Amino acid sequence: MANHKSTTSTSTSISAMDFRGTAISAALNDDLKNTKSISSYLERNEANMIPRSLPEHLRLLLNQKGMRRADVARGSLLDRKYIYQIFDGTKIPSRDKLIAMAFGLRLSAEEAQTMLKLSENRELYVRDRRDAIILFALQRNMSIFETNDLLYEYGYAVLGVPEE
Repeated sequence: MANHKSTTSTSTSISAMDFRGTAISAALNDDLKNTKSISSYLERNEANMIPRSLPEHLRLLLNQKGMRRADVARGSLLDRKYIYQIFDGTKIPSRDKLIAMAFGLRLSAEEAQTMLKLSENRELYVRDRRDAIILFALQRNMSIFETNDLLYEYGYAVLGVPEE
C-alpha cells in the first residue's frame, strides 16, 4: 500500500490519498523487485509511503481538506477536547469514533477505509448491514446527521454520540 502524495519513480501524477491505487501499487511493487538497495527504494518512494501513525495520517487529511480540528469535532458530533487528543496521539479512538471522524473530515468511502485500515480497525464491510448503511452515506457525501437518521431508521447504533 502506498501514500501517493506526489509521484512514483516513473513520474506518474497521483492523488495524495489514493492508498488503494492498484496501478501505483503495482508500479511500486515492480520498482521494489528491481531495486538493488532497500534504502534507495525507500528514499526514492518516500512520498508514496503511508504515514507511520494515525495522528500523522489525520493531520495529513486535515491539511489536505483545509480544515481545522474544531471543524472535525462539529462534523463528527464528538467532543472537541477528545478530537484534539486523538490528533495529538494521546487518545486511541474506537472504530465508531473514527467512522464519526470520517464524516467530520468529509472523507470519501475509500479515504475512510484507509483510515480504518491504518488504525488497525476492521474496514467497513458491505455485507454487514450497519456498515453498508455507513458506506452508502459516505459514497453519497451525506452528513453525520443524515447518516444517523438512516442508522436509527434501521435500528442501529448512531455515530458520534456518547454511550449511555
